[in-house]
Amino acid sequence: MDQISLGVLAIALGVAAGFVLFVPFVAVSYRRRGTLTFGRFALWAAFLVYFLAIWTYTLLPLPDPDTLRCVGTNLNVLEFVEDIRGAVARPGNTLTDPAVLQLLFNVLLFLPLGFFLRVLGGRGILTALLVGLGLSLFIETTQLTGVWGLYPCAYRVFDVDDMLTNTTGAVLGSLVAFVVPKRHRGYSAVADPDAPRPVTRGRRFVAMLCDWLGTTIVTLAAGVGVQLWLEYVVGDHDAVLDGRISATVAAAAPLVVWLVVVLVTGGTIGDLAVELRYRGGPLPAAVARPLRFVGGIGGYLLLGLVPDWSGILVTLFGVVSIVLLFTTKNGRGLPGVLSGQAVVDARGISRGTPVPPR
Repeated sequence: MDQISLGVLAIALGVAAGFVLFVPFVAVSYRRRGTLTFGRFALWAAFLVYFLAIWTYTLLPLPDPDTLRCVGTNLNVLEFVEDIRGAVARPGNTLTDPAVLQLLFNVLLFLPLGFFLRVLGGRGILTALLVGLGLSLFIETTQLTGVWGLYPCAYRVFDVDDMLTNTTGAVLGSLVAFVVPKRHRGYSAVADPDAPRPVTRGRRFVAMLCDWLGTTIVTLAAGVGVQLWLEYVVGDHDAVLDGRISATVAAAAPLVVWLVVVLVTGGTIGDLAVELRYRGGPLPAAVARPLRFVGGIGGYLLLGLVPDWSGILVTLFGVVSIVLLFTTKNGRGLPGVLSGQAVVDARGISRGTPVPPR
């Protein structure tokens, strides 16, 4: 597996992990910072891909046990200095010498770590040094132990110089992060994350996206979980091949979960993530809340169950939902139209001072 393939693998894993973590990330952002900005989302997405890239580049590809070649260790600190001297003495371009490239790669690989620690976590040079050293030590030890006993011996060299250069990279990354204005680092810039904020269409769209992603994940998890249960607990291989039981459970699970949440709270899981609620209107809550459910992700899920016409109906429902998001007052959308309710900031409700929509 070459370097480009490892990079593509890291991105693919990052997308998959981001798909699963998106809803919790949105919920945490609204509770710790009061809002979600595209810039901060992009930084965290980059950090996720970077974190996975560290593991793909340092541990993969895993060797075939039948062709495993055991390697030694380097416990001589600063041995890379001699390697650099040799590179300088050899004819040709020093910067393209493998020893120099290895050194630069080790530094550059951990440079983003220090950068992210300061920009996203508000941590300084000491933290970058300790985290860089600790992470590098863990990686080197993982290699030394053959992935903690998965292999009978090390398939990559345990190198103390790698720990030194990795840690140097993390410290340099922390210094580079000073180019980012202080107000954009860590969480110190948020004076009152619990202060009510205006309800915007962008915020409603994020809630809709959270609901779609959340129900997709629950559907997949329920379907796979039932198949595993049938195969390894019940031992009914025919039911696994038939697939009807898992399909039924997979379709029912998100409907049940989201309906219960809406009936109890007045909002979907997406609404809860971005701190929004549907309130008011002429209808009692016992009627308005089911209508809010049908007007949102509930309607999307129910139409997806209609035989033969599901694709067309779901597409039409999605188009209508997006149009009403941008044409109704403060983006209350189809749920607000059906239920007669307005969408408000949940923090305003708790403080008794709801923020008027804009």
